[in-house]
Amino acid sequence: MAGLDKLLSKHLDKVIRENLGDKTVLKIESRLFEKYGTTLSESIEQFQKLDVVLREFFGAGADGLEKRFLESLCEIKTANNTNWISIDSPVLTKIILESFGDDDKKKILSTLSHEVLIISQIIEKCSIAQTSGYRKINSLINDGLLIPSGYITTTDGKKVTKYRSIFNNINIEIVKNKINVSLYLPEDDFDTSSILTVCSQN
Repeated sequence: MAGLDKLLSKHLDKVIRENLGDKTVLKIESRLFEKYGTTLSESIEQFQKLDVVLREFFGAGADGLEKRFLESLCEIKTANNTNWISIDSPVLTKIILESFGDDDKKKILSTLSHEVLIISQIIEKCSIAQTSGYRKINSLINDGLLIPSGYITTTDGKKVTKYRSIFNNINIEIVKNKINVSLYLPEDDFDTSSILTVCSQN
């Protein structure tokens, strides 16, 4: 799953349940399991599967639902042929702000916005303690703020994953006591996000 999808799915599960209600969600979950052997949460990570099942239940009405789901999370803005994602979800805003509020995590995200490194290189380059470094890097990966980007092969033939930040550029501003977070999203990241590509077509 693309890093951005991992980040968006943190809140999308809740949004879907609030919009559809318990009975409908139960039916959808049952159909997802029957058709793909997945839960609702798992299908969010491969949004095309959820899209297929929503269309079975709602037909063309799925377009409006998916648009509403996306709008509750973020807004896609295009300027000068570049995509910016404006985060509207307080849950996602909190994840991003807490990461930038932690000095070590901020250093990691900043370093990986223009470099692709394996975990041991990240710890060394950012001069952070090994134990807490591994913990914080894994936390950023789980939140979808760091994503895999290729491998290196070690001398003993093992493949080790390299990581990069999903932020090439981030803009955080406070307007009338509201924190606005916007992320610049490279075209490749937009294209590999199943949530954005499916929901933004509607």
